[in-house]
Amino acid sequence: MKFSNGCWLDREGFKLNYPSEVYAYDQEEKKLTLYGPFVKVKHRGNTLDGGMLSVELTAPLENVIRVRAYHHLGLGLNGPHHDLNISDMPIQINEEEKHFGFSTGGLGVKIQRSESFTLEFFQDGKPLTASEHRGLSYIEGDNQKAYMRDQLSLDVGELIYGLGERFSPFIKNGQSIEIWNEDGGTGSEQAYKNIPFYLSNKGYGVFVNHPEKVSVEVASEKNSKVQFSVEGEILDYFIINGPTPKDVLERYTTLTGKPSLPPAWSFGLWLSTSFTTNYDEKTVMSFIDGMKEKDIPFDVFHFDCFWMKEFEWCNFAWDERVFPDPVGMIKRIKEKGLKVCLWINAYIGQKSPLFKEGMDNGYFIKRPDGSTWQWDKWQAGLAIVDFTNPAACRWYESKLEALMDMGVDSFKTDFGERIPTDVIYFDGSNPEKMHNYYAYLYNEVVFEMLERRLGKNEAVLFARSAATGSQKFPVHWGGDCWSTYPSMAESLRGGLSFSLSGFSYWSHDISGFEHGTTPDLYKRWTQFGLLSSHSRYHGNTEYKVPWFYGDEAVEVSKTFSKLKNRLMPYLWKNAVESSKTGVPMMRPMLLDFSDDETTHYLDRQYMFGDKLLVAPIFNAEGTVKYYAPEGIWTNLLTNEKVEGGKWHSETHGYLTLPLLVKENTILPLGNVDGKADYDYLSDLEVHLFEISKSSITLQTSDLKKSGSIYAKREGETLIIRTEGLEGTNRFILRNVLGIKSIEGGIVVDSEQGIEITATADKIKINL
Repeated sequence: MKFSNGCWLDREGFKLNYPSEVYAYDQEEKKLTLYGPFVKVKHRGNTLDGGMLSVELTAPLENVIRVRAYHHLGLGLNGPHHDLNISDMPIQINEEEKHFGFSTGGLGVKIQRSESFTLEFFQDGKPLTASEHRGLSYIEGDNQKAYMRDQLSLDVGELIYGLGERFSPFIKNGQSIEIWNEDGGTGSEQAYKNIPFYLSNKGYGVFVNHPEKVSVEVASEKNSKVQFSVEGEILDYFIINGPTPKDVLERYTTLTGKPSLPPAWSFGLWLSTSFTTNYDEKTVMSFIDGMKEKDIPFDVFHFDCFWMKEFEWCNFAWDERVFPDPVGMIKRIKEKGLKVCLWINAYIGQKSPLFKEGMDNGYFIKRPDGSTWQWDKWQAGLAIVDFTNPAACRWYESKLEALMDMGVDSFKTDFGERIPTDVIYFDGSNPEKMHNYYAYLYNEVVFEMLERRLGKNEAVLFARSAATGSQKFPVHWGGDCWSTYPSMAESLRGGLSFSLSGFSYWSHDISGFEHGTTPDLYKRWTQFGLLSSHSRYHGNTEYKVPWFYGDEAVEVSKTFSKLKNRLMPYLWKNAVESSKTGVPMMRPMLLDFSDDETTHYLDRQYMFGDKLLVAPIFNAEGTVKYYAPEGIWTNLLTNEKVEGGKWHSETHGYLTLPLLVKENTILPLGNVDGKADYDYLSDLEVHLFEISKSSITLQTSDLKKSGSIYAKREGETLIIRTEGLEGTNRFILRNVLGIKSIEGGIVVDSEQGIEITATADKIKINL
């Protein structure tokens, strides 16, 4: 929201009040409170008939500083509030002649003693960002509303990212963004998953701790500022130190919650019925059998909305007209080695047999007069489950548990964005704050029920909506996208933006949700989709089984599904690390190469884990232009070397694309390509790429067993040693030239490189 009229004037209809100075401050063991009157106190009369802002500074975690400013503290304290991990640390005030402040870790804050009210933040003594004079403000509107805002300075060349899964330009500079969940598809400024957290390429992040609407002006209202504002009397935000972007994400997810680790099977391919297509048990089994006959591995079959009767979403009951024996059908599906996922949402249509039960027991959100809130969008007369009511939560869970008793493994938690504000909640929550926060509660209820039933790290959702902290309830997918190349690119932008908002796992509708998928787009999007953390074929009016798009589409699906399954030892290691650190699996280049400024602008390629670079192809000609950072890279699919530090232009068929491996990489490939969940340490195939460092190690403790593989370079000798591996393991040296002799293995020349079958736990290679 904009309040300024250029650089000098206020926008008509608003009165801006600024702290004029730090008139006084109180110091406690864990808190520093500043008092900033709106009028400079030159005599005692200036202490009368005027307002002030009180500003509390704390250190909730090391390297994090919290700023909490308020005008009238008694207003706006009702929840909900974000679930944060805070343990305020003692602070020691450092006093200087013109400034005072404190530091935590490498992050410090300085406050001017006089002249103006400013908060300057420093990283290891160097200026980071600042709330300068007139930045922090209390604003009175002619509409009888009040607002709080702050403006933080931007440096020359500073770029801002994040703020949720946004499909607009990846770099947020110049954008006006409303943190307000909406069902707007992937082709507009609206977003399903709005997160009031942004990350700077300068090495810090800012989290605005408000579940209600937050308006963010990123170098838009003021070119050298990021402005954020909320309606009300209180503003609460956190400055999160780096110094690297990865450090920022680790600290942000420590504050808001680490991503849960999804089960290994969820990383395999998911196949959907699609939305409005006609299907019954015969159709479903023909798709499942067709995938098996064509040797296309997949792990999950998903039933979309019409597993229930029309007009009755959600009734949580199978439509017996097309699924007369759901228990038997699920059993038959699971006998084929598949998991089963069902579509649900948090709305109950008036025709549903559950509607009267929910209304009579007070399980729905109500209007201020106490009647049930209803409307006709999506389902006629739908009501919305009130997840602030514990009894409603238990009721909703019981319906899902009955489905799990049939053998269902997971739920696609669709919707959760169109939440009204002219309502009242069971626990008295503020409806403006609940609009975004509803997505958190909705997915929390379903995820925790799955976790109770299945055990830790066995629960997984396919969720569309999200709010701060929802990373604890994976997985999320990108929503309704068009079946075009521009929409494929905007989906990637959304995923990269989402990953810089604290979310580690993400998916999208392979080949697009809406109608119009061409065989060419299907094949190119399949490459991209199966090189994402989670992969799903899904559509609206079109079936998305590969053979509908030709024999070559079958081959592409088979090739890349098998490739992803073989990559699972590597992907699982990265997934485990993501759950521990909050650093996403699928991430922008700048996260791994922040020292290379070229990577700060890249949004058509990404790192898939810490060792693989992926550049999807966004056109029918098969051409792609991408940037490789410094070093020697190797295309995993073609074995061709790629020189780093420069741009490359290539043309690819449908079975290859730029899938590059960093130098000095030990890349484990599994011996199973037919499913995603298997013993990752049995009969490994280990690829070694451009080993030039003195030693590198792959720890296998994240691969479900303890052990290690390491390669050590000693001059002209390369030694490979293993511990804890099982079975017969193969080692393939990629792009290694000038090998004189190999000791300790059976050597074969292959197309990929020099292949060694281990006969001992140590292999010595003389170069």
